[in-house]
Amino acid sequence: MFTDREFFMRSHGQVRFLTISATLQKRVFYSVAGALALWLIVTLAMMVNQLTVTGERMALAEKEAAVNSTESRVASYKQSIEGVAADLQQRQDVLDQMTEQFVGEQPAASDKNQSDEKLSENTRKISAAFPEAAHLAKIEARQILFARRLTMAAVQRTEQAEEAIRKFGLNPDKLAKNSTNAMGGPLIPFFKDQDQQLHPTFERLNLALQRMDALERTLIAIPSGQPSSTGLITSSFGYRRDPFTGGSAMHSGIDFKGPKGQPILAAAGGRITHAGWKSGYGKAVEITHGNGLMTRYAHLSRIDVAAGQRIEQGLQLGAMGSTGRSTGTHLHFEVRLNGRAINPRPFLEANTDVLKIKAIARQRASTPTRAESGTSRG
Repeated sequence: MFTDREFFMRSHGQVRFLTISATLQKRVFYSVAGALALWLIVTLAMMVNQLTVTGERMALAEKEAAVNSTESRVASYKQSIEGVAADLQQRQDVLDQMTEQFVGEQPAASDKNQSDEKLSENTRKISAAFPEAAHLAKIEARQILFARRLTMAAVQRTEQAEEAIRKFGLNPDKLAKNSTNAMGGPLIPFFKDQDQQLHPTFERLNLALQRMDALERTLIAIPSGQPSSTGLITSSFGYRRDPFTGGSAMHSGIDFKGPKGQPILAAAGGRITHAGWKSGYGKAVEITHGNGLMTRYAHLSRIDVAAGQRIEQGLQLGAMGSTGRSTGTHLHFEVRLNGRAINPRPFLEANTDVLKIKAIARQRASTPTRAESGTSRG
């Protein structure tokens, strides 16, 4: 299959020979075959992952339908009305905790709206079979309806956060994975009975709220504030002619020109991981925002923060200067993802809709719960 091959080309009365060796043919063949094999493996892995996620969702939906079926609930009511009452109370505790943790306050439904709700088939059958349990059946239907509505609201907010993150040019799934891959702590079962499991309706709600929380916190961590009020950009991200050597060089950030002493502001909240001199950057500040994101502010004339300090978006980090490898007073601003420099421009040019979604997420995350604020109900 692979032998030395010669090709003859005639042009203007001249004959030329082109030889393709067997070794070169093998290299080309195996390179193409390897690339195709790698593509097939990646595609297969993505398909398997998608099928697994879809299968898990379908299984959970089937489990929910079975638990919520008329026969299942009638059997539960027959066993013990007291047990059902305790179960409903425990569910309400779960609902209150989930809503308090992820939404900040429980949405109130008026009695009029509840009276206008048509009872489900399960509720009518249970009420007819056990008149004394009719009130409990209505409470259960009300809780399940509440949980489903809250699940839909969480899914909608999750989709909005995903779309906003994509508009920054980032992958929401990868960033969210970075935020949830470090967990720990002692095992404290939620239920006293180790064999008791969370109702599937509320399990779906919990999963929806967990993903919403992870993506909204990821969105909050993305730098979108202006690091300086001056809008004059003197050098963009990418390849450029080096101002000192004149040769080609990679510029890993954006340069903002301004007067010495111009306030430099944090583009997003996070933790200061460097505040001091850094090689060619001169006086520099680095902020780690989580999810692999980091911003760098270089060539400062003064630094106003310290390493280890936690700061919010808009806090003054220092003042513009010309320290380090610099030809004049300016700010060198970088955004890095997992240590790799990326173009900061999409972060600085986020549209109003994206910033509005981010502001709503920040308000939810910063609102203290009743437990945190120390308030209690009389």
